[in-house]
Amino acid sequence: MNVDLLIFAKWIIPVEPENIVHENYALVINEGKIIDLIPGKEAEHKYEAADTQHLDTHAIIPGLINAHTHTAMSLFKGLADDLPLMDWLNNHIWPAESKWVDPQFVADGSRLAIAEMIRSGTTCFNDMYFFPDITAEVASDVGIRASVGLIIIDFPTAWANGPQEYFEKGEMVHDKFRNNPLIQTSFAPHAPYTVSDQPIKKISILAEELDIPIHMHIHETEFEVSQSLEQSGVTPLQRLHDLGLLSQRLQAVHMTQLNAESIELVTRFNINIIHCPESNLKLASGFCPVQQLQLAGINVALGTDGSASNNDLNMLGEMRSAALIGKGITNDPCALSAMTVLKMATINGARAMDISEICGSIVPGKSADIVAIDLDTVETQPVYDPISQIVYAADRSQVSDVWVAGKQLLQNRKLTTLDINQIKHSAQMWKDKIKPNK
Repeated sequence: MNVDLLIFAKWIIPVEPENIVHENYALVINEGKIIDLIPGKEAEHKYEAADTQHLDTHAIIPGLINAHTHTAMSLFKGLADDLPLMDWLNNHIWPAESKWVDPQFVADGSRLAIAEMIRSGTTCFNDMYFFPDITAEVASDVGIRASVGLIIIDFPTAWANGPQEYFEKGEMVHDKFRNNPLIQTSFAPHAPYTVSDQPIKKISILAEELDIPIHMHIHETEFEVSQSLEQSGVTPLQRLHDLGLLSQRLQAVHMTQLNAESIELVTRFNINIIHCPESNLKLASGFCPVQQLQLAGINVALGTDGSASNNDLNMLGEMRSAALIGKGITNDPCALSAMTVLKMATINGARAMDISEICGSIVPGKSADIVAIDLDTVETQPVYDPISQIVYAADRSQVSDVWVAGKQLLQNRKLTTLDINQIKHSAQMWKDKIKPNK
């Protein structure tokens, strides 16, 4: 049988079923989809490919899914570090956004972020930022999968003047990209403390009508929860419940401040949780009780947050941090195993974004969104368990090749659809404009 691509690899880790590692197998790809996963010797006799690649020291995993980020904020990386969240937002980030964010900023920042993500093994990202149409266009041109958030916030920004214009522009973006195979949309109300009751009620109705997810920062800090209790007598999560927003569509980002009542609400409505451990550590926001949520049957995915508060978009590093923090806060070395966090970074992210039928695992019929990691380095030798080595020892510099829908976006560490020198030049130009004296 003639096919487009045949990849022979030392290890293939499908994620579904979990804890399976195929050794000396081949991955068969045709018309952008996985059509077979079989022993290499069998593949040699069964298939003839237009392109055959031998990755004899590599592990193939599903493409990593960054379930929460703000891509264009890559241009603010390192601008305001070592500050509490509200000081960071009110006195540094929001003023900088007001001054600098425009379509060109978002285009250049998105290219910078996407280049970093591809080189870190990310094949899909869940974005929340202004000018989502620009980020979607850049992502589509590059060939990476993305969900772009239709921002809703009470106050004026460079993107819109108020809730009504946010809704109007958001629906236009949704209509523009609704048939793009790489792009989906979600409603993205910023946070309970920045979105009032009426827009939240409207989102709950429109999300059902358009059949799209809702992506929101919730219970990120102790201050957010205490302020809500003081102002309204209920937690932010309870308020969102009272306004009809809680459902399986909801992607609740951070969720570091959870009590038994909050976890009951999360469980009752089967809400998806997006865990951002490194950003939460850097801003001292608290710890998401991941193990407790997973034991309750809740889907927990993994995100980096934006580069301004992380400061990288490295999902390999995020997996390691998630595993170690999960063990540390529970005093349980068995909490959040390597396999558990690999699932969080792949299939769980796909489930949260409602695209698990498309990607998130290496299964025949799914899109060929895959990543090759070279484990033949001093840092990852010897290899007793490739899953363990990927989570606890591998570095993103070992990501050698990346495909999305069968299209190769990284080949032997070289980007195929982006000009890295142009991206670096653009980043330097913005640095000189934003903070010329630093």
